[in-house]
Amino acid sequence: MKKTYKPLGLYIHIPFCKSKCIYCDFYSLPNAEAQMDRYVSALCRQLAEIAQRTTAHEVDTVYFGGGTPSWLGEKRLRQILKTVEKHYRLAKKAEITLEANPDSAGDWKNLRTLRRAGFNRISLGVQSADDEQLQQLGRPHTFAQAQEAAAAARKAKIKNVSLDLIYGLPGQTMESWQDTVEKAAALNPEHLSCYGLKVEEGTPLWDMQKDLILPDDDAQADMYLWTVQRLAELGYRQYEISNFAKPDYESRHNLKYWTLGEYAGFGPGAHSDLGDVRYAYVRDLAVYCEGVETEGDILSENERIPSRARDTEYIMLGLRITHGLSRQEFEYRFRLPFDPIQAVLERFEKSGHAALQSGRWHLTPEGFLVSNQIIGQCLEALAEEKLRRERATMNHDYRVR
Repeated sequence: MKKTYKPLGLYIHIPFCKSKCIYCDFYSLPNAEAQMDRYVSALCRQLAEIAQRTTAHEVDTVYFGGGTPSWLGEKRLRQILKTVEKHYRLAKKAEITLEANPDSAGDWKNLRTLRRAGFNRISLGVQSADDEQLQQLGRPHTFAQAQEAAAAARKAKIKNVSLDLIYGLPGQTMESWQDTVEKAAALNPEHLSCYGLKVEEGTPLWDMQKDLILPDDDAQADMYLWTVQRLAELGYRQYEISNFAKPDYESRHNLKYWTLGEYAGFGPGAHSDLGDVRYAYVRDLAVYCEGVETEGDILSENERIPSRARDTEYIMLGLRITHGLSRQEFEYRFRLPFDPIQAVLERFEKSGHAALQSGRWHLTPEGFLVSNQIIGQCLEALAEEKLRRERATMNHDYRVR
């Protein structure tokens, strides 16, 4: 009998950037090239150490995120992937993704070398087709370079290309956003991620926002709804709030996050959810490297969460994806009634914000715009049901005494 293994995703954080974008709150460091070799050495060492905990798993996705992984250079990237191949059970058809900025992904020969090494998916941070917007954001590339990078990926025979775009940018109009989407779609990517701009505290954009003209919520909503409709016309199926793909080209790695799959993260600031334990590493490159080298403590978070205690996560994440929630799945997995949650979703079904399809509840595009409100009400209904059951149990115990 053939042994079966549990699927596992690996997230590898590359915290180096050519420059820092004004909206970015990820842990990343510009002008830190001198630390790259030390970091790769520490990273490979930790990959080898953690592999001992994954003997029951098969790695079916590997995601190099950042930062700007392509800025690390193809030799270092190959070294890291070779370490993964050496120490982990890597599935034959594993999805191996490289995030890249267009300015560091225009050499098709380098991309071909990476493809031959095992990278089979590239995610390009395009963000906008308007060079003035790119410059204002602090992006280190032009749209022409994005076109060149997409062409280089095709020449290198990478068959799975994803593009990231942002709407709601300073001064952006519906017309300029539509132009960005049309020009990005003309590059014929297999996958598109379209994110609404978030002004995060602690970023330069946060300090600058009072001097900028940002599209209001209604304008962003119009951009979003137009995008969903237009990409559907172009053959891209929405499968998550911000993600669209041609058939069978959904991001398998990101789906792990949204479906409570197991993943192990590596690098400063990286998060993991492995063996019912959720943990994260410090957001400090020097502390991370020294900790790995000296076997010191590099954890910033560490929490055990049994599978049965993930009911709220199931709802929060399940309502982000169009696959949605299943009554049967929820009740089997968590031994709780789905009725209180369904009552909330039925109310939103009447307003066109939720829908029941093939036995699963999911939000509509209009529902995704107010997903926080809907999810909040679902979680409140679940909490009330848990409290009711707890009180019933306490009363029963009291009567028994």
